[in-house]
Amino acid sequence: YVPEQRNVVLTRIASVREVVLGAPLKLLLRHLASKTVAPNVDKLVALVHRPNESFFLAPQADKVTVVYPMRFQDSIDIVLATSFLQEFVEARRTAALNNAPSCMWSPVPPLELKGVNADALDANAGFVTFVVFPRHVEGRKLDKTVWSLLTFHAYVSYHVKCSEGFMHTRMRRRVESLIQALDRAKSDAEKLKKLVHGGSFRRLSMKHEGNSNH
Repeated sequence: YVPEQRNVVLTRIASVREVVLGAPLKLLLRHLASKTVAPNVDKLVALVHRPNESFFLAPQADKVTVVYPMRFQDSIDIVLATSFLQEFVEARRTAALNNAPSCMWSPVPPLELKGVNADALDANAGFVTFVVFPRHVEGRKLDKTVWSLLTFHAYVSYHVKCSEGFMHTRMRRRVESLIQALDRAKSDAEKLKKLVHGGSFRRLSMKHEGNSNH
């Protein structure tokens, strides 16, 4: 495949996720667009988006609350993800993002998850909550919102890995810089040592020659 064709193929493959996993989410948000609640739907809906992991939706006629328990395997990823999510929430408060769904982060489960099985609430990077209103799913916005919600965890994971890679690169460069500085210092010390020893030898030789003349 040429690059353009490859990107098209990869996009289509990724879209399978939206079709398979996004159908229930799209149904709930389509009803939100018409300010109704889908019939025969529980007050809290769990959607599996990763192996043994779910995110939750609390549908209402005027809004849908979406909650993600954030889990990561690596201890460094947990720290980076927690920091990233807190900054993510702060960024949402800027004036330029006033029209985006409101976003909150909490280290403990929000009230919407009251009564949920404890295993499903095992989140080591806290909980992220989005509140989606009808204006966020009007017309063409619906598909974009569905895709953004389905891929949110992947989006966070991507940025966490990028941050980790950036930190490793910076650390590697810093270590290389320190090694070079140590090598230069060692080289300078060896030169100074040779000069000192050489000077002492010459001084001793001159003193010895003076004594011989006497």
